Order: sequence, then C-alpha cells, then structure tokens
Amino acid sequence: MCARGILLVALTLVVLLAPPPSWSPVAGTDAGDPAPAGGDGGTPAVGRAWPVGVRPRVLRGWEPPATVYGRGHRGVDLTAAPGTPVRAVAAGRVSFAGRVAGRGVVSVELTGTGDPPLRTTYEPVRATVDEGDEVAAGEVVGAVEPAGSHCTAPCVHWGLLKGDVYLDPLVLLPPWLLRGGPPRLLPVLGVPVPR
Repeated sequence: MCARGILLVALTLVVLLAPPPSWSPVAGTDAGDPAPAGGDGGTPAVGRAWPVGVRPRVLRGWEPPATVYGRGHRGVDLTAAPGTPVRAVAAGRVSFAGRVAGRGVVSVELTGTGDPPLRTTYEPVRATVDEGDEVAAGEVVGAVEPAGSHCTAPCVHWGLLKGDVYLDPLVLLPPWLLRGGPPRLLPVLGVPVPR
C-alpha cells in the first residue's frame, strides 16, 4: 500500500473513531431534536441504558430554574406507555422506592460518582425494587404507572441530582447512546487492498 493510501486510511479512522459531539435538549429548542449541550463538564457519562425503551422521544427537556424555587423543569420527560419497564441507567443502590405526593418514585444513588453521589429519580413508577437493593445498569426497577404523570401524553419523568442540585440527566448518557447506537467502522472505499 502506498503512503497516500495509508494516510487516507489513517485519516478515515481518525474521523470515524473521534469522540462525537455531546447532544442534549436545551431550553428553547424542540426537545425531540438533538441540540448542542450546555453541559456542566463535571458529570461523568456513566449511563449504559435509557430508563425506558431504546431511544425514547423527549417530550420536554431539562430547563434549569433561574433561582432555587424558580420555574423550570428539573429533569426530562420521556415517552413511555403505562406498564413500560423502567430501568436503572447506571449501577447503584436504591435510596428510595415509594410514594411521594401520590406518585410512585424510585431513586438510585449511582456507584462511584463522588460525595455526595449522583442520584437518579424516576416517576410515576410502580417499584419492583426495595430501598437498599443494589441494581445494575439496565436492570428493571419498576414499571410506568398509568396515572400520576404531569405530561400531556404518557411519560416517565427522569431526574438527576448531586446533593440538592438538579442536573440534566441526559449528561449521564454517552453521545453514541443518545444518537441510537454504538459507533461502527465503515468500509474505506477507493483504497487498494494491501497484498
């Protein structure tokens, strides 16, 4: 293979294997379409699974409030029919499984995410786990309840907290998962096969 062919293969691999940009719905955009993330830069992408489905539609994105008690949306709403299994996005320990204001809520402290640990919340969910249970990424923690959602369509609200501070839960997922699947190598066309 000539030097030009090797260079072309190397450049192609760099482009294909380079980390993709982060994507996350942000306030003021269509929550169903990826938009550049504001990102906090300090939250690790420890997620390995969506809470529901393979790549659910985001009905409403994260809208941080201007003040502690201000208006906003402290999580994301994902389309999910009643009875849909709800999965832990990352490994952790169930810190709460019960009812809050008439809604089923499951909260999971994520393993290895510092002190205080990151904590995900899912609602309205009929829990199939108990407080103190250890869960793996992708493990079912409950099912979407038929009532109790604040969405206009059936959904599950997914939240993320670090202590008392709400964060965008989509930052937990690696960019390839947000886009629908792992990276794939594509064939290099027009380069002679080495002999």
